[in-house]
Amino acid sequence: MRFCGWGIDEQYYDGVSFPAMLAQRGYAVIVIDMFYHGERRLILDEDLETHTNDRSKAEPEEIIRKINQRAGNSETVVFRNILHSGFTWGGVVAWDDIRTLDYLETRQEVDPKRLACAGLSLGGWRTVFLAGLDKRIKAACVAGWMTSFRYLIPHHEIYTVPSTMIPGLLDHLDYPDVATLAMPSPLLVVHGQQDTLFPPEGVKAAFATLGNSYQAIGQRERFATFLFDGPHKFPLTAQQRMVDWFDRWI
Repeated sequence: MRFCGWGIDEQYYDGVSFPAMLAQRGYAVIVIDMFYHGERRLILDEDLETHTNDRSKAEPEEIIRKINQRAGNSETVVFRNILHSGFTWGGVVAWDDIRTLDYLETRQEVDPKRLACAGLSLGGWRTVFLAGLDKRIKAACVAGWMTSFRYLIPHHEIYTVPSTMIPGLLDHLDYPDVATLAMPSPLLVVHGQQDTLFPPEGVKAAFATLGNSYQAIGQRERFATFLFDGPHKFPLTAQQRMVDWFDRWI
């Protein structure tokens, strides 16, 4: 079971760890920290000298707030350096996730023919690209990141982050088109109708693209949406729907 998702938080997850929920259901679950976050965050020499931000497992809340603030402030600088070095942040993320599948296949408790992935927000973005790029993913659940890129411009692109920017992508594919690369693997998309990060027209356009694409291959039942009256989050009801989706297809 491949899982992409982060954190247990009342605001975004109703206080429920859905990796734990999947594990309790009998799935083998793996969660990795994305480059630049968690244990793979930016650490400067002065951090080590002052014994702060040193990948400690028990950092106080005050230090965590400072780490998060600097990470946000430094994100564009890191992104520029990545581009100047000749690669993309999104490429690093996708490669990490593909290599995670390679690792899962080495585990005796994992059936390599029954891998799935899920995630919220940036985890949803990662899920789309992993499912689209690697046919080992047999089912996916995307929460809080499904829209047509063309509707993000010019008012909503401010909510995107550097790690999701793929130079030149729109010359060839819109974002939901990337998700169609996963076909015929089943795809569940979760979206809050009060989610202000994405324009409603863009969400509708993405849903239409996906629905029509699955219909065109005669597999419309393999695509489903779950809409809820709420903001950018992955509520418990949607998490339960995700588990049912995976139980059905893998």
